[in-house]
Amino acid sequence: MLDEISNRLSRREMLRATGLLAGAVAASSLGPAPARAAGYPERPIKIIVPFAPAGPTDIMARILGQHLGDALGGTAVVENKPGAGGNIGIGTTAHAEPDGYTLLITSSAYVVNPGLYARIPYDPYKDFAPIAELGTSPNVILVDPKLGVNSIADLIKRAKANPNELNYASPGIGTTPHLSGELLKIVCGIEITHVPYSGAGPAIQAILSGTTEVACAALPPAHPHIESGALKALAVTGAHRWFDLPDVPTMIELGYKDFISDTFQGFLAPVKTPAAIVELLSNKSIEILKTPKIAEQLRNNGFEVIANGPDGMRKRIEDEVPKWREIVARAGIKPV
Repeated sequence: MLDEISNRLSRREMLRATGLLAGAVAASSLGPAPARAAGYPERPIKIIVPFAPAGPTDIMARILGQHLGDALGGTAVVENKPGAGGNIGIGTTAHAEPDGYTLLITSSAYVVNPGLYARIPYDPYKDFAPIAELGTSPNVILVDPKLGVNSIADLIKRAKANPNELNYASPGIGTTPHLSGELLKIVCGIEITHVPYSGAGPAIQAILSGTTEVACAALPPAHPHIESGALKALAVTGAHRWFDLPDVPTMIELGYKDFISDTFQGFLAPVKTPAAIVELLSNKSIEILKTPKIAEQLRNNGFEVIANGPDGMRKRIEDEVPKWREIVARAGIKPV
């Protein structure tokens, strides 16, 4: 399905993305980087997470932030600014002083929201300087063990017998877990009611407390509850089974061709942040992520470490803004 979507991207959309990103690259290549990284940081760095605490973006930001502060000889403080599907926190960072002291760690919402909302408070191509592509996580379809549903087939049977009886929680409208849930409904021919929350943490709490019977979430916040038995994972939406959840199949294995949906984590700064600071943050972040102990910690928390620099993050933006715009349209979700 994703190959089909990529082939259907409009030439106009691709030219717009390529032109804007090429302009950003050219602007950053005009002569040597200014020597503004000397003495940086002189005060605490604020990393904005545009979601509630305990979700995958928050987990990544707190792990990376702690080590990044140490590596820079300073302090990095995470500030959660949830709301409007991530738009509040992303927009706040986009319009912050570009001095290297207000940064953004965001999820796939950054590239989904341009297709989901009629107006957003940032331009995904022009308002940010990419620092690093950090990692990615498969989404996971979860149920309350007390529901007596032990497989996707059981879920389909239950949902078809009782349309819209079941509710499913997600981290918010337009997040990749939400879109995974909507895709599940389409390909399985079932009706379950979506209940959006302000982040993955609250969505997980909803199913743990029995407010909803089902949830679609990125793996990191769900992982400890799957291991403890508090939640049952029916399937993951990655290309392969997760290494320490060998009994949880992929949707592809269950016969749903091309059902791949993940949640990435990206690190960005306001666009006019000095190039020397962006380079320093990128180099330090990649060095941290490639440290075996930290890479293992992230993997055990449900992340696949990517550790690409600005070019990798820039390419993901270029590729995924039009891709998710097309998926949102195919799901029949009207921009709000």
